[in-house]
Amino acid sequence: MNKLYGIQYLRGFAALAVVIFHAAERAGHHFTIGAAGVDVFFVISGFIMWIIADGRMLTPGKFIADRLKRIAPPYWIVTLIMVAGGLAGLFPNLVLSWQHVAGSLLFIPSRSPSDGQVWPVLVQGWTLNYEMFFYAVFALSLFLPARSRLLAMTGVFCALTLAGMLFSPQDPALATYTRPIMLEFLLGAFIGTWWLAGKLPPRAFGVAALLAGLGGFAFIGITGMGFDEWLCGPLAAALVVGALILERDGTMRRSAALSYLGDSSYSVYLWHTLAISVVIKFGTLLAVPNPLLVVAGVVFGVALGAVAYELVEKPIARMLKGSVLWPRRKMALQGSPGGEG
Repeated sequence: MNKLYGIQYLRGFAALAVVIFHAAERAGHHFTIGAAGVDVFFVISGFIMWIIADGRMLTPGKFIADRLKRIAPPYWIVTLIMVAGGLAGLFPNLVLSWQHVAGSLLFIPSRSPSDGQVWPVLVQGWTLNYEMFFYAVFALSLFLPARSRLLAMTGVFCALTLAGMLFSPQDPALATYTRPIMLEFLLGAFIGTWWLAGKLPPRAFGVAALLAGLGGFAFIGITGMGFDEWLCGPLAAALVVGALILERDGTMRRSAALSYLGDSSYSVYLWHTLAISVVIKFGTLLAVPNPLLVVAGVVFGVALGAVAYELVEKPIARMLKGSVLWPRRKMALQGSPGGEG
């Protein structure tokens, strides 16, 4: 499978949107729509998982091991740094318990003792709980004939979403895995089947899809209207569809910078809040104007993510790729943030 530059660009922009969202939030400003970068990640994740399994003898065990070695080690490192910082008193608002730390490391949704919210020690890691659940469902679908997999996954995710709407469970795990945000993975998988079929609309449709996605997100951001996965999921899918059409059409131009941002997006997603915390702390002490704090937070957040990509993520990937304990697998389109891919 050749590298899909449009998907990489979207991953990079989605990670950047999340960084801006967190930097603005910490500085007392608002860029709420930046949180929708997660919706883009989830649609992309469903798309990538579907196309990498196409026509391959991929066992459930091999698939899960491949995903774990891609997603888990960098996340565990950042989580343990957060735990060490909390024990050292560097994060005064972080309350730790061994149950919450264990749940975080094992991708089990649990309530944070800091504020009672359902998220792990590294807050943005909540998306990885969804990713791992999606991987588990996808891995189980590999036991089925290829033609039945998407139907089975659709049944599972729709049933879970319906159960959430009917019963509104309060248990952390049940509340997590019955949210309609799970359907965004399905959107990505359906886009994957459409991509593999090769019957794509003309370039004009791709441009229209991109404009619809961008315009929809811009409208939400400008008007401040409420939004959720029911709205952001289809908008994210429109962006993915548009990017893929332009990719297949040959319109998507190659950009080394944007491609690198996409490659490093998972590390940027994991590490950026550490940099933002430092920037906000010292910027406040130095009375730096808030708008400059946002800019500095974004710059240093992306920079720290890029450094972590080179010094942490890539070396770990090379080490595990050469280990006999992990299945060898060559993938042209690497994983995500949100762990996606």
